[in-house]
Amino acid sequence: MEPEKIIIGITHGDINGIGYEVILKALSDNRVLDMFVPVIYGSSKLAGFYKKNLDLQGLNLNVINSLEEANSKRINIINCVDEELKVELGQSTAEAGKAAYEALEKATEDLKKGRLHAIVTAPINKKNIQSADFHFPGHTEYLETKFGEQSSALMMLVNDFMRVAVVTGHIPVSNVASVITEDLIVEKLKILNSSLKKDFSIVKPRIAVLGLNPHAGDDGVIGNEEQNVIIPALKKADSQGILCFGPYPADGFFGSGNFRNFDAILAMYHDQGLIAFKTLSMESGVNYTAGLSVIRTSPAHGTAYTLAGQNKASEQSFLEALYLACDIYKNRLEYSAMTANPLVIEPKRENHKRNIE
Repeated sequence: MEPEKIIIGITHGDINGIGYEVILKALSDNRVLDMFVPVIYGSSKLAGFYKKNLDLQGLNLNVINSLEEANSKRINIINCVDEELKVELGQSTAEAGKAAYEALEKATEDLKKGRLHAIVTAPINKKNIQSADFHFPGHTEYLETKFGEQSSALMMLVNDFMRVAVVTGHIPVSNVASVITEDLIVEKLKILNSSLKKDFSIVKPRIAVLGLNPHAGDDGVIGNEEQNVIIPALKKADSQGILCFGPYPADGFFGSGNFRNFDAILAMYHDQGLIAFKTLSMESGVNYTAGLSVIRTSPAHGTAYTLAGQNKASEQSFLEALYLACDIYKNRLEYSAMTANPLVIEPKRENHKRNIE
C-alpha cells in the first residue's frame, strides 16, 4: 500500500441505526478512494445486509484480518464483532451497544499504534453502549482517556461557515454553572486557538465567546458569571496572545449573523452552541474532537432510529466528516513542516571597512 495514502478507520456505531447506511452510501462513489484508504471496523455480514437493503450492487467490500492486508484501491472491512449478531432496525439493544464498543476499541487500538491516520465514528447510542469497559458520556470523553495525556479534549462542531466549541460537554444543565471556572475557560480557549492554527491553518484566529446567562447577564441583572468568571478569563487569555472577544448574548449573536465575523465560537454549554449549529447545518455538520494528538471526526447527527432501514438517511454529514479528517491530517503535516525548524535570526554584525592602500 502506498505510504502517502491517508488511512482512515471507520467504526460502524450502533448497528440498528443509520450508521451502516451513511457509511456505505458515502463510500459508494469510488472517487473517495483517490483521497484515502477506508477501513471499516465492524461486520462484513452486517455490511452485506445493509448493502442488499440499500441496493448498492456496485459496492464491493474487501474483507481483511488486519491493516497489513488493506487494499488501497478497495473499501476494506475488518470483522471485529460477533458474526452471529442480528439487526433489529430502530431498536436499542445491549448487543448493539456491545458491537459498537468492540469496533471502537479495535479502531482505537490501531490508531494508538499509528496504523491509522484518523478515525471517523458512526453514531452510537450513549445508553446501550454503557458497560464496565465503556462508562463515558460519549466518544469525546472516551478518546480523552486514551489520548489526552498532554491536553484535554474539546468538542468542536464544524461546517463551511462556522466552528462551535463548548466549555462543558455532556453534563447535566443543572451542573453547568458550577463547573465553569476562569481556568477552565482559559484552558478551552488555548486548545481552540491551537487547533485553529494547527488543524485549520488559520494564522491569527479570532474567537467569539458566549455569555452563560440570557443577554450575557445584562451587567449583573440576570446573573454575575459573566462579570466574575467569563470576563476575567477573556482578559487572561488576551494577555497570553489569544484574540478572544465577548461575552456575547447567544441569541442575538447567532440571530444577527455576527458569528460570520469570527473563526470560531466558544459556547458555555452543549445546547447553547449546538442548537444554533445543527439548525443551520444538520445534514452537513461534522463533530471534531480537538485538542488530542490523534484525529477523530463524526457526523453531527445521531443514530436516527426512526429512519433506520428506510434508505432515507443522508450521507452528506458522514462524507463531510471523512473530508475533514483528510484535511486536518494534511494541515497538521504542513504545520509541522513549517514549525519544525524555525528560522534562527542571528544578531546583526557591524560592517567593518577595510583600509585598502
